[in-house]
Amino acid sequence: MSVDGPPTATAGTLLAVEHLTMRFGGLLAIDDVSFDARDGEITAIIGPNGAGKTTVFNCLTGFYKPTSGRLTLQAGSGLFLLERMEDFRIAQQAKVARTFQNIRLFPAMSVLENLVVAQHNKLMRASGYTFAGLFGLGVYRHAEQDAVELARYWLEQVHLTARADDNAGDLPYGDQRRLEIARAMCTEPVLLCLDEPAAGLNHRESAELNELLLFIRNQHRIGVLLIEHDMSVVMGISDHIVVLDYGRKIADGEPAAVRNDPNVIRAYLGEEEDEALPPEVARDLALEQGPADGGDDAGGRA
Repeated sequence: MSVDGPPTATAGTLLAVEHLTMRFGGLLAIDDVSFDARDGEITAIIGPNGAGKTTVFNCLTGFYKPTSGRLTLQAGSGLFLLERMEDFRIAQQAKVARTFQNIRLFPAMSVLENLVVAQHNKLMRASGYTFAGLFGLGVYRHAEQDAVELARYWLEQVHLTARADDNAGDLPYGDQRRLEIARAMCTEPVLLCLDEPAAGLNHRESAELNELLLFIRNQHRIGVLLIEHDMSVVMGISDHIVVLDYGRKIADGEPAAVRNDPNVIRAYLGEEEDEALPPEVARDLALEQGPADGGDDAGGRA
């Protein structure tokens, strides 16, 4: 697997990351990273803590402006250079949705309201930015009905229909995780970015998450970009894996190839090259030993 040079865009490419570099003062957090994510596929970005995974997400979604590089999203509505756009325009116009490592629901609002409020931009346009909504005109009533129907559709997909009227903050942790993904899908994205969605989930909840993400990929045919430490999730559902270590790309390819890549095993286990474990042992350990949970910013490994 080559790690040199920019990706070669092919038919179906949704996101092209080319020579992405991010510096914080004298700290080089992302060092000339390039990769593609395809439409209708799940692309996972993995690596030890401090590898720069969340920094890549922050650049893609406008929280950071890259020091250099190009981030191109090619969707049905057009071509977007994300590095030149403000964060709210990336969400509204380029239709990039994101979840975070820490749950960010509206805990005092109902489960259903959390999904309707995610459609705020669509409802505001239908209201004429106040008047149609204020007077209950037909165009707004229809938009509001559509928003509720979409919310109920996603409640069904995440098995939370019975909790629709409960406060989101009262849900068990695993249900809150799935609700966050449902809320992101209510924005009707073309690219869904998930930052450690399996963090804190037990084995059963991780299996339910896998089913949900496969449903999104197979039935809604959107691109999913996934940061995850749980290798059972990554290897079970990913079509394509990008591996980072200390801000650099060290592997890029299909799961089977990445799993057996000695650079990936070395990055996770930390052994010296001349003390490498037998391949079958190193591979099993690499799948079972994920980095400790925690943030993945520019501050280094936990």
